[in-house]
Amino acid sequence: MADDGVVVASAMDFAQAVDGTAAPREVLESLSLIDLCYLGFDGRRHRGQILVHRELAAEIREIFARMEQWRFPIAGVAPIVRYGWSDEASMADDNSSAFNYRTIAGTDRLSRHALGRALDINPRENPAVYPDGRIAPTGAVWRPGEPGTFTGGHPAVLAFREKGWRWGGHFDHMRDYHHFEK
Repeated sequence: MADDGVVVASAMDFAQAVDGTAAPREVLESLSLIDLCYLGFDGRRHRGQILVHRELAAEIREIFARMEQWRFPIAGVAPIVRYGWSDEASMADDNSSAFNYRTIAGTDRLSRHALGRALDINPRENPAVYPDGRIAPTGAVWRPGEPGTFTGGHPAVLAFREKGWRWGGHFDHMRDYHHFEK
């Protein structure tokens, strides 16, 4: 815990946050490691970090600050290196993250996460729901109206959309309620 009473969820430097990634140099050079404060589900203020494309850092800082003002709880925010670059492990831990040099699940196409241009928030409260009924992370349930859950009219979803982000809850082929991309 920090001296100011803030719970520190992540305190890495850039080298630690990208350690072991397969991302090429030009992708790494486009990224920024930013510190964010947020309200935890424990009702306390937390400080975490997220690795994003530097062009999106100010927008993400602004929207996270607004979510904190709205008292929207977030389970955790740490670079995915903490989970050995495993999207599944990060989601299972309800971690909110952005950069992860990987392909879109089930394809050979790079995900927007691979460029730091996608962000996942509270995946256990906002799971991905596939047409075949699968839900990721396993055991997650989307319960609109519950703390930490997004809906199409949620102020955070509207704030992202006002800035030109797409929300995965509006995808045609599936519902990816935790996902935002630009």
